[in-house]
Amino acid sequence: MSSTVKPTGVAVEARELHARLGEAEILHGITLALPRARWTSIVGPNGAGKSTLLKALAGLLPHSGSVALLGRPLADWPNRQRAQQLAWLGQNESSGDDLTVWDVAMLGRLPHQAWLSAPSAADHAAVERALQATQAWAWRARSLGQLSGGERQRVLLARALAVEAEVLLMDEPLANLDPPHQADWLDLVQALVAQGRTVVSVLHEVAMALHADELVVMAQGRITHQGRCADPETHRALEAVFDHRIEVHALQGQWVALPRTRVTD
Repeated sequence: MSSTVKPTGVAVEARELHARLGEAEILHGITLALPRARWTSIVGPNGAGKSTLLKALAGLLPHSGSVALLGRPLADWPNRQRAQQLAWLGQNESSGDDLTVWDVAMLGRLPHQAWLSAPSAADHAAVERALQATQAWAWRARSLGQLSGGERQRVLLARALAVEAEVLLMDEPLANLDPPHQADWLDLVQALVAQGRTVVSVLHEVAMALHADELVVMAQGRITHQGRCADPETHRALEAVFDHRIEVHALQGQWVALPRTRVTD
């Protein structure tokens, strides 16, 4: 896909989305549309329903209401085709510790492979690109069990990238990553969007989320605001959902969220 031409329209859409975990209703009639070829971050306090929303959008959680992927109802996609177009990176995901880094990343190519077929040259090339992009190429022959938490996270990210899907959903992708590798992740996401891909992330790191194109702000299983990260109304909604304990400021051309300074007598 050309790096200068971006598709338009909606990548993922939900209407009157409800979801439960056990006896508790977590999502309360959510309706939203996430634009294609943009990075949208979902933010909000603990327990807001962010991860539940992302799982419902990915079709990983029973729900009522409707979800559409690229203009087509999610339920109408054949599993194989959906897996080619929608890549997932979840929290605390596990893979066999005895698998090599290469094998874990190659799992991302399964939607593109015929049953029991050997990986193709295109599969090998996609996995190499993904491991190079996450700086995990040097340990491709090591087992996952030999890696640190941050290194494992980069391998799981490579697995998601290897799918080469149009839409990537990432739940807490910065978990266990140190600041330099968080910055690398930011560069990677921005490069994906420049290629026309769509990224949707759930982030606790509000300052990093403010680098996105759009924010979805959540509280108590509902969306309180959706808008551009540069919009002052988005900043006010973000400050409000965290009980005005943070303030959004411009710093060296970027938006940052800082703890609100308390005035003392």
